[in-house]
Amino acid sequence: MLIDSHCHPDTFFRSGELAAVLARAEAAGVGQFVCAGTDASDWPIYRDLAAAFPRRIFHAVGLHPGNVGDDFEAQLAALPAFFRDVPAPVAVGEIGLDEHYMPKDPAEAERVRRAQLEVFERQLALAKTLGLPVIVHARDAFAATVAAIDRSGVDWRKVVFHCFAEDADAVRELNARGGCASFTGTITYKSASRVREAALAQGLDKLMLETDCPYLAPCEHRGRRNEPAFLRRTAEFAAELFGVPVEEIEARTTENARAFFSLPN
Repeated sequence: MLIDSHCHPDTFFRSGELAAVLARAEAAGVGQFVCAGTDASDWPIYRDLAAAFPRRIFHAVGLHPGNVGDDFEAQLAALPAFFRDVPAPVAVGEIGLDEHYMPKDPAEAERVRRAQLEVFERQLALAKTLGLPVIVHARDAFAATVAAIDRSGVDWRKVVFHCFAEDADAVRELNARGGCASFTGTITYKSASRVREAALAQGLDKLMLETDCPYLAPCEHRGRRNEPAFLRRTAEFAAELFGVPVEEIEARTTENARAFFSLPN
């Protein structure tokens, strides 16, 4: 069995396709899912899905840096209540910093940058208080994201940089602190040699795989909407990359994801 350690199935829920998507995932051997929240619009959906599919769907809640707007104070105020729900989230996330889509006006860009950092720091503090893992989004902001986590005092062993897109040196920096990276279908892209090098540098002991669906379908499905069933192809590619049987990739990534998120068998 494979675990999709980071996905966004609210897209399928809203369109009425979730049952078919889950059936295709099961047929592909993908049996558990960690749904990563991005703002108050999907937190209740993932909570309810986790309740409806116990031991199969798990959820995390967090305010994504790309969704930090003028209402971020209200969203942060609503966040702690979700950690008192049953079932409770297994992580805080996805949270982090994103410099990819910054306003062209320097003053406005700096305002957005400060707001993202404040939101990230406050959610890191929440994760530290709760003792929960943290799912990190870092796009074009790797150094600043690492520095913020260092300052927070969060246990790096509870930190995963999802959809890793940096190089081998960057993943070694995370691993040296105790953190880890998870990898998407990006590793199958011809242009992603440095991501493959990072996966190899981290090794199997910390490897986790994810779809980040509906984005980043592996190369055979590129141009289509990604879904959890396609994690099978990413696992097969990872087996080729590491030179091991796909069964070992299944076993290692499942064990690593369960340990990181404290998931049941």
